[in-house]
Amino acid sequence: MQITKKLIVAGAGVVALVAGGGAAYAATAAAPAAAPKITAEQAIDIAHKAVPGAWVSELDFDRRGTGPEVWELELTKGTDKHEVDVDAASGKVAKHETERNDDNDD
Repeated sequence: MQITKKLIVAGAGVVALVAGGGAAYAATAAAPAAAPKITAEQAIDIAHKAVPGAWVSELDFDRRGTGPEVWELELTKGTDKHEVDVDAASGKVAKHETERNDDNDD
């Protein structure tokens, strides 16, 4: 009789774990994030208008938890590196910073 009680308790524990895991999976996989209105190609075009003649060396999509979703681009023109953020919903340049490379390591 002791063995039967242990099996029932163990079985109930397994059922609870499986049900909880399924609910956790469903919560994380329920809705895929919507695609941005501005595509990567459009973001590159917008960044090229901000920095004409530059080439894109890096492109990332950032889904920020608190702020807007942005395309983060790094462009190179000559010895200058430009970091441009393009708002993925509106297409506006959200940030544009320039780092000048003067070949001094000071």
